[in-house]
Amino acid sequence: MDRHAWKPFLQRWSEEWHLANPDEEPDGDPWLGCTPATEDEVRALESRLGCVLPPSFREFLLVTNGWRHAGNFVRSLRGTEEIGWLADLEPMWADAYADWDEEDTEPAAARSLLISLEADAGVVYLDPGDVDEHGEWAAYDVFSWTAMGPDRHGSFYEKMYDFYAGFHALDRPRCDTQREWDAKVEDARLASLRGEVERPLAVLAQAARFGRDRASFLSFQMRTLLREAEDDDPFHRLLTHGDTQSWVLDEDLFAAQVLPLLFAAHERARRFGSGSTVKFLWDRGPQQVKHLLGRYQARQNEPGFRLCFGNPEFDEAAHAALDAGDEAWPRLRDALVHWRPLHEDHLAPIALLADPRAARLITPERGRELLAMRRG
Repeated sequence: MDRHAWKPFLQRWSEEWHLANPDEEPDGDPWLGCTPATEDEVRALESRLGCVLPPSFREFLLVTNGWRHAGNFVRSLRGTEEIGWLADLEPMWADAYADWDEEDTEPAAARSLLISLEADAGVVYLDPGDVDEHGEWAAYDVFSWTAMGPDRHGSFYEKMYDFYAGFHALDRPRCDTQREWDAKVEDARLASLRGEVERPLAVLAQAARFGRDRASFLSFQMRTLLREAEDDDPFHRLLTHGDTQSWVLDEDLFAAQVLPLLFAAHERARRFGSGSTVKFLWDRGPQQVKHLLGRYQARQNEPGFRLCFGNPEFDEAAHAALDAGDEAWPRLRDALVHWRPLHEDHLAPIALLADPRAARLITPERGRELLAMRRG
């Protein structure tokens, strides 16, 4: 990214940060950056380091010689006078994460350039030993409290964009960026119903990074049919953080399509003595969610209980398909013509996966085949 692209991006970030944090620095300059570094200052830094800086970081310094509030856990980035090698400035961090590297050569942390000034028990650094075809150095952040090790991105710009997305996910400023993502989410929803797969998945994944909860739920449905969501559902957050939600999950849709999946997963987890989303929601969910859990559990315990897969026409056709022995898969695929969404946020008949017979039938490849069909 050159400096002409950095400026509007950083200007938007600054304005949005002040929208989300009106009481911090109420009379201050809305610009989160500093005065630009001069070309001479950047060259002096490169001379001191003995190397040329990666392009996106070099151009960044020529727009702002430092930065405040890089995400929610990095309070400031260093300017040209403060940048230096991690091993020299923070040897404890270089030593602590030396063992995270699998390579036999010098560990990345030991050779990297420290660019964060203040962070919440963490550091941000660039690795000159991991360079792409554009001359960009890999960028890392690591925080001791995550116990997850360094998080890698391909360049300084990619790391800053990740910080920017994280700021949106946590602070949720009401601004054009959020409205733009909401429009993209709606477009992805319609594209998915038309039978597109890869593009909607990519858009929804990016929108979820920006805290768009609707995108998380829509993506969950697609990934459920692709058999990618069994151990990665969003409901711990979507159902327990009501004060920061950007969208509200429809209770009827949740009860009809999601609870069968969660209870099936709960039963599997119970057999192995492990935790589950249902257990978590029983322990920590809001009262309304607990009410929905209790109501579903009571229905499940009634004599003659049978899973409902969706609207009556599809439910009847799907049950008939699952009873059809060797013809089950082609008949289940053909049954999709009868499927209708129960709500505008309903993308696919995910309750099918609560039935062990359907779960065995719907492989990732077959799930993709269902998603590639026009639905509704």
